[in-house]
Amino acid sequence: MSRTVDAVLWDVGGVFMPSPFSHMRSLGPELGMDGDRVVELVFGPYHEDTDHPWHQLERGELTFEDCNAALTAAAAAEGVTLDPIALLMRMGEGGTARIVRENVLAAAQRVKADGYRTAIITNNIREFREGWGSLFDVESVAELVIDSSEVGVRKPDPAIFRLALERLGGIAPERAVFLDDAAGNIAGAAALGIHAILVEDDPEGALAELDAALAG
Repeated sequence: MSRTVDAVLWDVGGVFMPSPFSHMRSLGPELGMDGDRVVELVFGPYHEDTDHPWHQLERGELTFEDCNAALTAAAAAEGVTLDPIALLMRMGEGGTARIVRENVLAAAQRVKADGYRTAIITNNIREFREGWGSLFDVESVAELVIDSSEVGVRKPDPAIFRLALERLGGIAPERAVFLDDAAGNIAGAAALGIHAILVEDDPEGALAELDAALAG
């Protein structure tokens, strides 16, 4: 039977590792505010690509330190004491960000071994690349990495998905599958015709949907 899918595209945080959004949301009670508000203050309107400091950071337009200063000042203007980078560093120090989901890793390795074209598309911070890239064998799951801080464009901008498909040899969007934990990124990929799969805190449902897509 001929394949209907040529390429599988993967996010990193929230897919291969636990979601930073879930981590930030869980800190709400400790910070005395709603968890969704913490996510909004740190990451901005993540369903869009804007000039929020975090988005500029992910496009490589701000340094890690400058972004943190801007976010801290913005929170202070609203009467909130917040050090976003310290919160993220706690995620790494506590081990949450260093947990690799072995079931997702095995699925991705199987997909690549089966001959599908593969890529990672990540909204990344330049200073974080070495850290997450050392947690698992990236080459075993992806031919290439599209890093927002390197290419100057971030999800959900359709341009980043087009770039990945072009670099994979001109894959048609409707012949690609993309897995991500952010609903806005899913919507951005789906708008191009990519089969986009939302990965939740338990990734098993997404992996089952991936299997079904590849079997179709």
